[in-house]
Amino acid sequence: MKQPNSDQTRSILQALAAAVLFGLSTPLAKLLIGTIPPLLLAGLLYAGSGIGLSLWILLRKVRHQAPTEAPLIRRDVPWLAGAVLAGGVLGPILLMVGLTRTPASTASLLLNLEGVLTAVIAWVVFRENVDRRVFLGMLAIIAGSVLLSWQRQTNTDIPWGALAITGACLCWAIDNNLTRQVAGGDPMQIAAIKGGVAGAINVVLALILGYRFPNALPLLATGLLGFVGYGLSLVLFVLALRGLGTARTGAYFSTAPFVGAALSLLLFTEYPGLAFWVAGVLMAVGVWLHVSERHAHEHVHEPLAHDHRHRHDEHHQHAHDFPWDGKEPHTHPHVHDPLVHSHAHFPDIHHRHRHS
Repeated sequence: MKQPNSDQTRSILQALAAAVLFGLSTPLAKLLIGTIPPLLLAGLLYAGSGIGLSLWILLRKVRHQAPTEAPLIRRDVPWLAGAVLAGGVLGPILLMVGLTRTPASTASLLLNLEGVLTAVIAWVVFRENVDRRVFLGMLAIIAGSVLLSWQRQTNTDIPWGALAITGACLCWAIDNNLTRQVAGGDPMQIAAIKGGVAGAINVVLALILGYRFPNALPLLATGLLGFVGYGLSLVLFVLALRGLGTARTGAYFSTAPFVGAALSLLLFTEYPGLAFWVAGVLMAVGVWLHVSERHAHEHVHEPLAHDHRHRHDEHHQHAHDFPWDGKEPHTHPHVHDPLVHSHAHFPDIHHRHRHS
């Protein structure tokens, strides 16, 4: 079976790297939970992401680096605002409400709904392509994630807290799908805005509730953790959205609990049981099903005008109306002429066509 091309492989690695960074941040955040209340911790992690990435963007400008990513434009604002509201504001608030009323084991189990809901919205609302191989891969990854977080429950009643956590997962699923609509823009700018706004709102809420900032050392540690585990992870996630589409990126990202659990074994000297290894096998099978996917058919590219980082591949055969030094990749507004051809592809920013 033909393997993905280099761009597709890069997108897969970006999605998995995003999962690794976020997965590693979870057990590390647990080390801080004793000194920082959960709501304030969430706000500081988001703030660390926003501040760190904003400083990076500023450094690029100071060094006069030529931009290779397209800036956000006015038509991106509604999509990004919706993503920030859903994923950066409502999601964390619902999660904190749910955690106060739900056993930790139930919360861990329910958080795995994010990947499922992300895929469902992508397939049903945005008509993203799904075939049997991708669907089975998603099921395998989610099954591994659920198994990893499963603990026997003695209370079968569903509390209101569980519904709140389910609502949080729905918010993050909506966030993922809305972010895909602006994924052609500068991922660092997108992540900085989302982190900055979410961080400010959650920190203010925590301060209103009477919480206070921790000492300098844990504050700095939280900021650095947020920059790497939330900021850089989100940048990679947006890049993966650009090349893979929402459902597939969400599936790869669902491996994050396995990464976090693996680090927990080292930090907290835990010994993995059979469920850990079975979950690892299920996730590996799911990733393999996605990596080995080959979706190819004749398809039509409608005329399209947009701006994003690109090379002059088969989809970018255009002239320049400005002096060009020949360097790639680069970014500028460009027009895609109508094109009909056949090749293997993912539902990336150039392949959002309907399937009969």
